[in-house]
Amino acid sequence: MFIENYLFYCIIFSVKRKDIYLILHNIRSAYNVGSIFRTADAVGVSKIFLCGITPTPKIQKISSDLIHDRSINTTYDEGNFDDKIAKTALGAEKSVPWEQYKQTWRLLKKLHKNKMRIVALEQAPKSVNPFAYKPNFPLVLIVGHERKGLSDKILNYVDEIMEIPMLGQKESLNVSVAAGIAIYQLKLGNSKKI
Repeated sequence: MFIENYLFYCIIFSVKRKDIYLILHNIRSAYNVGSIFRTADAVGVSKIFLCGITPTPKIQKISSDLIHDRSINTTYDEGNFDDKIAKTALGAEKSVPWEQYKQTWRLLKKLHKNKMRIVALEQAPKSVNPFAYKPNFPLVLIVGHERKGLSDKILNYVDEIMEIPMLGQKESLNVSVAAGIAIYQLKLGNSKKI
């Protein structure tokens, strides 16, 4: 009975939380990655997937000191890590769960198989305005390379494409700013409740 109630609570809590997952595809700048981590923490993103060439935070490993019977925090170099992430994330890289995937398309296939709704943030002819978009949760938001965006190969795996309207002379926003606007809008929409 306890396990059934617990599972039911987890499902209900998950739905009410409006679970959003982020995929950062080939983001070059560690500062942008750090900024996105910080925003993801503020909004309550469930997990960030760092894909392709996207740098990763420095990994903390807890090892045991058998002689003194205590835990020791050590850092080790693994993957495409970058200390610059910590500079802008201000600790959010430790509070937001993340996972690294080299091939984004494999992750997208896996997420589709698990019935996740995948939405790209990209400029495209059939894009929808995020301020008019009605999301279904759980949802995965994918953002791409600062200059190249998302390739057609990646866009073939998404369910919908959102595009933030540009009212000035520039055609696009910085990827971390655009991601922040999109995840806040998806999470809060027009409501005043979180």
